[in-house]
Amino acid sequence: MEKSKVLIIGATGRLGYHLAQFSLQFGHPTYILIRDSSLNDPNKAQKLDFLSTAGAIPLKGSLEDENSLTEAVKQVDVVICSIPSKQALDQKLLLKVIKESGCIKKFIPSEFGVDPNKIQIYNLARRFYAGKTEIRRLIEAEDIPYTYICCNLFMGYLLPSLAQPGLKAPPRDKVTIFGDGNAKAVFVKDVDVAACTINAIDDPRTLNKTLYLRPQGNVYSINELVAMWENKIGRELKKIHVPEEELLLKIKESSYPDNLEMIFIYSAFVKGDHTYFDIDECGVDGTKLYPHLKFTTVSEHLDTLV
Repeated sequence: MEKSKVLIIGATGRLGYHLAQFSLQFGHPTYILIRDSSLNDPNKAQKLDFLSTAGAIPLKGSLEDENSLTEAVKQVDVVICSIPSKQALDQKLLLKVIKESGCIKKFIPSEFGVDPNKIQIYNLARRFYAGKTEIRRLIEAEDIPYTYICCNLFMGYLLPSLAQPGLKAPPRDKVTIFGDGNAKAVFVKDVDVAACTINAIDDPRTLNKTLYLRPQGNVYSINELVAMWENKIGRELKKIHVPEEELLLKIKESSYPDNLEMIFIYSAFVKGDHTYFDIDECGVDGTKLYPHLKFTTVSEHLDTLV
């Protein structure tokens, strides 16, 4: 089967760069939308040079320029957007162009996190998720073919601190347990998310579906993470227990976005927003669709922090 031609928006970002690499590796003709300003950033310029050398086709443009988007979109079959979540609404013009082009067989919008439709604390996190939710509604209203990728949390966020607010590395003396510590969160390495996303491009099983990632070795509660970490460092940590009500009060007493880290902790490790539902009832499981993919486990990631 002929490989789909793919346009990646955000290819100089951490996830977008991996998406472009895997798209090329898996044999897709790969186009990357680049701003002129990217060429002035040494780090971004280096990534663009590597991707271009590997075969990616750079196209000048931006999400604010309708003409450049139109020229880019008409050359491809699939569009993947990996801009930051806080910029989700910047995809509106892109949706207009995709709808008018009539040539896109799948759009993968900038999601790559927790499913906003499954958040049980939506009112607390409304400002973070509202943009993603609005983009979903627009995609569905315009009958744009899509796949939503929901990987929950990247391993670089919260996991390195064992979900300890304000810390950048795992604790070695004391640790805070939120709620009863039993709700399970999901962490997936960004490179693994990228590999799964590219596998889904030409897979009809993912069309107009939400694809969830919940690898067996990547689902842990705070209690389990702490026990694993204690075993790795050979030391027992002092446990400080913070009830749900106390964490909720701290969130409400803080302003957005300063309280976002605590909101994510509350969502994942107290309410269990990553794992309380059955994937098969609301989407497809990427780990089952692509059993050949190897996911970096939480334990393997923590080994790098010992």
